[in-house]
Amino acid sequence: MHIIIKEDEIAYLVGLKGTLAIAKTNGNFFYLETEREEVVLFTDPQDLIVASSIGLGEKVRRGLCCTIYQLRELGAPLIVLPKGHPASPRLKTVVSIGSSTHLSCKIEPGTHPEQDVLCGSEEFNEMQVLAKPGGAEILGRAFNESEIIMQKL
Repeated sequence: MHIIIKEDEIAYLVGLKGTLAIAKTNGNFFYLETEREEVVLFTDPQDLIVASSIGLGEKVRRGLCCTIYQLRELGAPLIVLPKGHPASPRLKTVVSIGSSTHLSCKIEPGTHPEQDVLCGSEEFNEMQVLAKPGGAEILGRAFNESEIIMQKL
């Protein structure tokens, strides 16, 4: 399924237990901070920021929007925690930036510096979000069970 996303929009995929937010990177660059190094992620204008949260409702959508805004508009860094970090289970949102994001409910939130994998709720497990000109292509069974909400960033 193809979703059209403008430069100033967020698409929310609302499942049964979790919410995804998808926005364009607009070709910005991002800092990814790990325990050992700082990496600069360069993106193409069609690349995507995909943010995930376990939870539903307007409060969750506002949190996801805030996360995307901080990264894209304010230049906040992406912070990757070391595996086993005690804050990992308390993270409210996790983010992936790039041309392709694979969702998994079997990984530890916030501990993957690879920007092609993202922790998501069970219904989004094995779903893929691919950057396409003008929007995103969503692959996976969970998409058919999700509600789509569009909003200005």
